[in-house]
Amino acid sequence: MEFIPNKHGFVEIRLESIGGQGAYSVGQMLAQIGVEGSHLHAICFADYGSEKKGAPVKTFVRFAKDDVTILNYSPVNEPQIVAVFHELLFKTQPVTDGLHTDGILIVNTDQTPEQLRAMYNLNVKTIVTVDATKIALQYKTKLNTAMLGAIFSSLNFLDPTLAADAIEKMFGYKYPHLVEPNVSTFKDGMEQAQTHVFTDVEAGIAHTRKPTPFGYETQNQGGEIAGPNSYTKNLTASREGMMPEYLNEKCIHCSNCDNVCPDFCFVWEEGVDARGRAQMFLQGIDYNYCKGCLKCVEVCPTQALVSMVEERDYADAHRVQKPFDFLGGVK
Repeated sequence: MEFIPNKHGFVEIRLESIGGQGAYSVGQMLAQIGVEGSHLHAICFADYGSEKKGAPVKTFVRFAKDDVTILNYSPVNEPQIVAVFHELLFKTQPVTDGLHTDGILIVNTDQTPEQLRAMYNLNVKTIVTVDATKIALQYKTKLNTAMLGAIFSSLNFLDPTLAADAIEKMFGYKYPHLVEPNVSTFKDGMEQAQTHVFTDVEAGIAHTRKPTPFGYETQNQGGEIAGPNSYTKNLTASREGMMPEYLNEKCIHCSNCDNVCPDFCFVWEEGVDARGRAQMFLQGIDYNYCKGCLKCVEVCPTQALVSMVEERDYADAHRVQKPFDFLGGVK
């Protein structure tokens, strides 16, 4: 993509991520490289929401020519580029809102652009995919620098040779041992990015923002949120590539895992042991609530819980749903 400003004179990027993935650091490095290497004006800021690991985070980067002063610090609602750091955000967040069909969509996924387009019915001209999670696990880094590489694969107005300096400035002072692996992660992300330009998009049709039911005119009296809330939420987008695998044959039902789990992911059922005593038996994991912290793996004394790289559809296939029968859930 060349530097083609929108009607306001900006090139605008929105990074969709979850807390802890380092998207804001990517935004900072993009802005720094734009200022130092391309003589642009740039700003970077973020909407952190609840400011905790695993919560959705939106990061905004705005570029302008050096003769244009950027005074606009409002969120980027109509970006030319959207980078999605976690594919599962498609299921929980309106990540493509405002992205015009002529824009660029960059996604961390193990799918090809053609597969991703068919899966989510995307109407955007240019789709870039990269398995940033796989690259990050290889170098034992975070996936943000792999996503930075994928973004650079689509931008012609920023100099990728300056990325190593930006990474060193970001990590060198506190974490000098992370500079080299993150530079390698960046290079692999740039090289492994798959780009496809589709010619059969419906030109001129932008993704539109859906109205919220909780606005000042539409919310219930007193700000009440009607119906069940947190138990219906899908928190799978909080995972960063790793998850626990449950091996029932090794489990001694000691409940160590349940004691350390911050989200009560484990499903138990009352039964009788070999001596006829009442006991709670672990049935499995409700992966809808699992954020992949792996605290359960650390405390399991029999290795009935082991860490694994998350595979597509594994969580849905092995999920044991929590019995919220009093709220209309399964019994």
